[in-house]
Amino acid sequence: MTILDGKKISNDIKAEIKAEVDKMKANGEKVPHLAAIIVGNDGASLTYVNNKVRSCKEVGFDSTLVTMRSTTSELELLDKIEELNNDDTIDGFIVQLPLPEQIQTQKVLMAVNPDKDVDGFHPTNFGRMSLDMSTFIPATPFGILELLERYNIPTKGKHTVVIGRSYIVGRPMSILMGRSGFPGNSTVTLTHEYTKNITQITSQADIIIIAVGIPGFLKAEMIKDDAVVIDVGTTRVADDTNPRGYVLKGDVDFENASKKASFITPVPGGVGPMTIAMLLKNTLLAREQRRNN
Repeated sequence: MTILDGKKISNDIKAEIKAEVDKMKANGEKVPHLAAIIVGNDGASLTYVNNKVRSCKEVGFDSTLVTMRSTTSELELLDKIEELNNDDTIDGFIVQLPLPEQIQTQKVLMAVNPDKDVDGFHPTNFGRMSLDMSTFIPATPFGILELLERYNIPTKGKHTVVIGRSYIVGRPMSILMGRSGFPGNSTVTLTHEYTKNITQITSQADIIIIAVGIPGFLKAEMIKDDAVVIDVGTTRVADDTNPRGYVLKGDVDFENASKKASFITPVPGGVGPMTIAMLLKNTLLAREQRRNN
């Protein structure tokens, strides 16, 4: 069994990005600039956004953090997005999810300029991804592809089962794993809460990618020997013995599933660090596109 070390690979990617940024600085060029909007004070979201800001500093990016109160109206947020769309100093930006209930998420995502949509959620970018065209791939799926590629895990002709159909992970992964190329060229089954006999399906899978937010959902008896298991789940579970008062749990019963898997991601330290690294990579791509145009 090999653990897919997302922390190590993400650090490798950051080092590669930093080298590119150092070249830009040496040539007197403008460095990439990533902005993030966060609405409200959700603890997990604040932690995630602060990690992004810190990562920008590590690689030499400029960064801007826009904080808005939890009572922010949809119109106020849309006005801020339009401001960032028109700011030529900013190469890419994200709107941290989830948003307060008074704001329509899809309306907000539609308002982001596709050329600055480094989260890859805009329908234009999602459609280009579906057509195998050059675009911004959502950061988490992009990170999973990078792990598969850097560990040289075969995907051609394999049966990939994706558990969960969110537009953030599940649906894009089902498209990307079936695309032509590597990683890709696999036969994909997309499962969700209404899928019947899910164990029968997962037990036939060569590769399982799970993102459902249910700690320990995927049991060892649900996978076959030597399966590749990618765990995207990160749920805070209360734990009085931990100084923080909680521990992070994945969607996979890691202790037992790892005894059968050939490759598996841990939680934390697997897919999570890759998400931020690939967001930085998308921002670098956005900067290059703007420079070329």
